[in-house]
Amino acid sequence: MELIMLGTGHAMVTKCYNTCFALHTGDAYFLVDAGGGNGILVQMEKAGIPFEKVREMFVTHAHTDHILGVIWVIRQVAALMRKGSYTGKFMVYCHDKSEKILRFMCGQMLPGKFTAFIDRRILLVQVSDGETRKAGGMDMTFFDIHSVKEKQFGFSAVLPDGQKLACLGDEPYREICRKYVEGCDWLLCEAFCLDSDKELYHPYEKKHSTALDAGRAAGELQAGNLVLYHTEDGCLAERKERYTQEAGRCFSGNIYVPDDLERIRLL
Repeated sequence: MELIMLGTGHAMVTKCYNTCFALHTGDAYFLVDAGGGNGILVQMEKAGIPFEKVREMFVTHAHTDHILGVIWVIRQVAALMRKGSYTGKFMVYCHDKSEKILRFMCGQMLPGKFTAFIDRRILLVQVSDGETRKAGGMDMTFFDIHSVKEKQFGFSAVLPDGQKLACLGDEPYREICRKYVEGCDWLLCEAFCLDSDKELYHPYEKKHSTALDAGRAAGELQAGNLVLYHTEDGCLAERKERYTQEAGRCFSGNIYVPDDLERIRLL
């Protein structure tokens, strides 16, 4: 099983794509978010991920850099269904607000030939805080991260070998979420910028964290591996080294600072 980072940047990046990723197990792919536009089609193509093998996805929240690309995913899946090259159903898991927004946007933006598949073969599946479902071949528990900006869910998943992967969405860890993420083998956490650059990027004003904050959270939660994403794009050439070094001041486990399209083996 592997984690494929389709995008690693925050909402306003121009040198990389918005944060979204796929979990790949066997011959199936589970998408998490889709970035802010049809760039998701480019990233999927570059990653060699065929839409015919994307059976399910999860949408964390309705900010533009996460949900707009979902419209393009739904359009592409519906187009393949019309051609007869996509078999079965496509499941889109999300909380109630994201479901409402997705239905509205699809209804306003997509032709009827595509929206005809919604609720028949493209299913918008509403999940609630603390709910566990079998998704992507994993036992996945969705949880409210208690954002003060926009309703947002993260998830924890039990991988096929028993490891636990936890995704905190694109906001800092909050203590109320401890029961879902503590002791996880893989912690996926946003790091808007370096602590040394916080006067430049103002992460706390935007309700985000620094690489140092993420490292501190991973250490407190006794995570095994830390994956940092949703960053600025001002230092891409040095991002791996600088973010790893800063997070490592508080966390002794493995630290990954992936580039767009990078693959991380989980099993």
